[in-house]
Amino acid sequence: MKKGLVLDIQRMSTEDGPGLRTTAFFKGCNLKCRWCHNPESISMLPSVLWHKTKCIGCSSCVEVCPVRAISSSDNGIKIDNALCKSCYRCVDECPGAALMVKGRLYTVDELFRELIKDREYFESANGGVTLSGGEALLQHEFALSLLKKLKEAGINTAVDTAGLMNYQILQEAAKYTDVFLYDIKIFDSAKHKEYTGADNAVILDNLKNLAQEAKEIWLRTPIIPVGTDSVKNIEDIAAFVESIYTPNITRWELCAFNNLCISKYEMLDVDWEYRAYPLIAKDNLSQLTSCAKAILTNKNIVHSKGMTK
Repeated sequence: MKKGLVLDIQRMSTEDGPGLRTTAFFKGCNLKCRWCHNPESISMLPSVLWHKTKCIGCSSCVEVCPVRAISSSDNGIKIDNALCKSCYRCVDECPGAALMVKGRLYTVDELFRELIKDREYFESANGGVTLSGGEALLQHEFALSLLKKLKEAGINTAVDTAGLMNYQILQEAAKYTDVFLYDIKIFDSAKHKEYTGADNAVILDNLKNLAQEAKEIWLRTPIIPVGTDSVKNIEDIAAFVESIYTPNITRWELCAFNNLCISKYEMLDVDWEYRAYPLIAKDNLSQLTSCAKAILTNKNIVHSKGMTK
């Protein structure tokens, strides 16, 4: 039976599509965005995270690990998830609940039942279910089966994607998806590769094709200091959107940078290069929004909002 690896389930979300939504965050991503707000989602494997403030320093996790993937230092616990064999004895033994597993396997039916627990709430607010990540469509067989089951139950569906995949996957997903939340991060190909680890040619080509087939598309661009926040980047993206525009593209969100994910990097023992960067100034975001609107004349699709991932 096909299973999917899910990072987390967030209920009552107002950031992942229209209305009130229940969002399933899938593990695994084929981009490595330097500003990623869900770093625990990047790996395709379950991860063990250490919560410093809950740790009582007993080192029981170090003692029970059969492969010595955990060590203790002056700065606390160190976890080598590359060595971890997913026995999770450390999690079971931790008296302070300072260790947590990110990544749980579900069957389609199990995840479906979990997601529709909130049906009364999200349908009363014109919402539904969103598949996010990471990149949910990396687990495309599982994700497509889940989307189909949700649609058969009459539930509004959304898929948050960066579009870096074979187009046939997006084409199949479009049959069961009401809204795609589609990222366009950086227009310049070389800079896109520098900041995300991948070229953007497939991403742009897929969006061009999807604009002809999807029921509805919301575009998203994270506004990142010294990364995506240049006027030229926004103008280039706007010109591209103008060139492929169809009425199916109903919204473009410029998502302001924040540093609320610092604690996630700390739990992963990763030094995040953006930890000291200031929040995007309101005036800067307004300027970029105005630049986009100036090119997408009479479209009324450009909006600014808080950072999502």
